[in-house]
Amino acid sequence: MKGSSKKAICLFYFMFIAELGASLNCTGSCGNRGLHIRFPFWIKDRQLEQCGYPGFDLSCNEKGDIVLELQDAVKLHIDKIDYKNQVIYASDPQGCLLSQHSNFYSSGFHIQFKMSKVTFTIFNCSLNNARSQNWMVPCLSTLHYDVLAVKSELSIDGNELLLSCTKMYDLPVPQDIRLSWSNPNCRSCEATGKLCGLRGNSSTELETECYSLPRPEKGARKKNLTIGVTTGSILFGVLVIAVYQIYSIRKSEEEYQGKVERFLDDYRAMNPTRYSYADLKKMTNQFRDELGQGAYGTVFKGKLTSEIPVAVKVLSNSSEKGEEFVNEMQTMARIHHVNVVRLIGFCADGFRRALVYEYLPNDSLQKFICSANARNVFLGWERLHHIALGGAKGIEYLHQGCDQTILHFDIKPHNILLDNDFNPKIADFGLAKLCSKYKSAISMTRVRGTVGYIAPEVFSRNFGNVSYKSDVYSFGMLVLEMVGGRKNVGDTAENGDQVYFPEWIHNLLEEGEDLRLHIEEEGDAKIAKKLAIVGLWCIQWNPADRPSMKIVVQMLEGEGDNLTKPPNPLRSSAPKRKTASIAGRRLHQELAAISEIE
Repeated sequence: MKGSSKKAICLFYFMFIAELGASLNCTGSCGNRGLHIRFPFWIKDRQLEQCGYPGFDLSCNEKGDIVLELQDAVKLHIDKIDYKNQVIYASDPQGCLLSQHSNFYSSGFHIQFKMSKVTFTIFNCSLNNARSQNWMVPCLSTLHYDVLAVKSELSIDGNELLLSCTKMYDLPVPQDIRLSWSNPNCRSCEATGKLCGLRGNSSTELETECYSLPRPEKGARKKNLTIGVTTGSILFGVLVIAVYQIYSIRKSEEEYQGKVERFLDDYRAMNPTRYSYADLKKMTNQFRDELGQGAYGTVFKGKLTSEIPVAVKVLSNSSEKGEEFVNEMQTMARIHHVNVVRLIGFCADGFRRALVYEYLPNDSLQKFICSANARNVFLGWERLHHIALGGAKGIEYLHQGCDQTILHFDIKPHNILLDNDFNPKIADFGLAKLCSKYKSAISMTRVRGTVGYIAPEVFSRNFGNVSYKSDVYSFGMLVLEMVGGRKNVGDTAENGDQVYFPEWIHNLLEEGEDLRLHIEEEGDAKIAKKLAIVGLWCIQWNPADRPSMKIVVQMLEGEGDNLTKPPNPLRSSAPKRKTASIAGRRLHQELAAISEIE
């Protein structure tokens, strides 16, 4: 339920309670005067109209006086109401009642006066003369002249203002004003100690009846108690529901605010934060939960907060200058992509260096395609295709999506991490290099990468210059491993299986045989064939024959029916020297070498 709906429900409950309370209460008063108002009178804006009789509406002014308004805007202040004799005792603070003598009986009330001995003389004065006088009577004045009321015993000799006025008449001031009414007639009810009110089930709306509130007998007392308990229970239930709704609204708002705060914390974590080594120990619970080891360090599981797990990669001291650490920090600060692991923070505390990454619970792709029980953890062809496509998009972003081209140089299953939904994220940028986007080759002083995934040109410039096509080669070997379900090379460089594994895939593709034991449906065979063709195109010996990662993404997103089979990239274990030299010279013209950006 949305917050606006809950607020509307709460408002309805409160209105219901207020309406119910008003309907149960037809007595009231103004201020602290102690004058209780009941039928046939009712107070406007404080009681329901059904509580009174038509024409008997009263009001409260800002001073707490009970006001009865008659015709011609004559307002009387009520001092007392005699319900038994049906008489109102009132006063006329404005002194205007006697001037409206023609309307004394037009309001439904019979008005009687008890006159005092004080008499006022009424004068008609011009506006200029009377404006400053304290004797002006507003209710008798008009737009053309003002009316002044002066005590008759006051001498006007010497008063030039009054001498210029015209005497109208002498007006006695009533000492006591009484208003009586005959309809509705509630005298019989009041005489017997009963109350008067409108008959609820009468066909005539203005018919009255008497009702009593006697001391209840035992049976009536029990009945009244039942009614009271029932009414109280209803009111209590409504109150409980209203309180619960308010609590729910506040709780929802707090949860929403908490989500906003967590989002802000997570957003701030996108900018690398520097941690101390003590922070890392606290984060990883003294480095208790080890996730794995790599060539440049050990990875531990930790918690940034109670809800944000992280992976802490503690680097080894294999390089005194910390080249891997600097490379990875410099590279990751530029990257924000869904298929690239996110760097949260780092530690550079003396000789201790570490990187803090987002934690991906499904480990790496290595676990699913290169383990002894790979058949038991087979992900399915659609998911493998999803992983290959996501990895290709991540590499394409590194090559084209940043201000400078980022060459990873270590694309392999171990560096493709998987999140909860098996979305791939490229990790481990320790060997990465930056180069200009306007140049496509890079000079290198040493071999970078992992045996079995290193492009031929990285080993020898006879195969061409090192460029972004080197990552394409590594990605192709990774895809072929996904197709074949096993590693393409052993742990040692002396093993020559890296030559025969892709050729085995190519031969199976040529012969139309199944590429894997896990193919069960026609759609699976189609996906496996497309992955195999893409992988073989990516591992062509000549870098110029390899597609860019943008083309690879398009090939993987297509249906695969129009893909042409590539030539066998490994017809021989190595090209002849002369052929390699010619190819090297041609590629040197196509890919101008540049210096790597440190």
